[in-house]
Amino acid sequence: MSEQPLENPALARVRAAIREQWADLSPAERNVARYLTNCSPEQVLFASAADLGASIGVSNATVVRTLQRLGLGGLSALKRDIAADFVTDVAPEVRVRQRITQVGQDLDGIRARVYDEAIERLEHGRANLDPTAFRRATQLLADAGEVLAYGVGASELAGRHLALKLNRMGRRARFVGTTGFALADELLTLRRQDVVVMFVPGRFLHDMEVLLDRARVLGAGIVVVTDELVERLADTADAVLYAPHTPTGITTESLAALVLGDALLLAVASLDETRSVEHSHQLTSLRAQLLEPGEGRPKR
Repeated sequence: MSEQPLENPALARVRAAIREQWADLSPAERNVARYLTNCSPEQVLFASAADLGASIGVSNATVVRTLQRLGLGGLSALKRDIAADFVTDVAPEVRVRQRITQVGQDLDGIRARVYDEAIERLEHGRANLDPTAFRRATQLLADAGEVLAYGVGASELAGRHLALKLNRMGRRARFVGTTGFALADELLTLRRQDVVVMFVPGRFLHDMEVLLDRARVLGAGIVVVTDELVERLADTADAVLYAPHTPTGITTESLAALVLGDALLLAVASLDETRSVEHSHQLTSLRAQLLEPGEGRPKR
């Protein structure tokens, strides 16, 4: 249990919504509402809809329906709101201990919990992704002279993945994950015809502000993949794409950004199928040349 289970602002908003709409709830929905009124942040963060339904004695569909009726946007949205305050108030080592305690040692249950959260995150991301921004980002990447994919920390994986796959499709791209003075050398070669893709879930570093300023001055395109900064960067970037981060730490931070990157890559490839197929063939040929004799490489 959390040391201060009733002080989470998101849960306080839940209780307020329940008070306002209590008369309109069905008996089953009231059971869900009672549980939410008395639960701790951890009990919601580390549970799937099925887990909550089993604890309350209702179906997971009832849990989801109740959250939507209360205007909470579903379980993933509620977890995100709870986590925003939970991770600030609770020390990282405490969160790790609580996470391990919540999942226990049931290996089948652990597997199911990880997959459940991954599915919830991806469904939440898909439902809240702006299709107009996605189309705009796709066209920017397709028209770019070079794509600079930027990410630090957990976001590095998504940035490297995007740059690697773009290059394999015959489109110039590079990954940048440097900070401090070393970043200046990377920014020096940025051009007007290039596009910057920034993977920045929540924490906005000074280095990122400098990168955005440089891109704006040059007139380069700007695409931002984020969770918490959609509204803040809406007027700064050409396209802002929503990719929810993990509310619990159970699934990898970059999961939604990686999947969103794959969607962008396939969309870009579809705009020039011939180029994508040709470079895929070239990649296969080069790999074949690198094989040792006996592994498929012709002997000389």
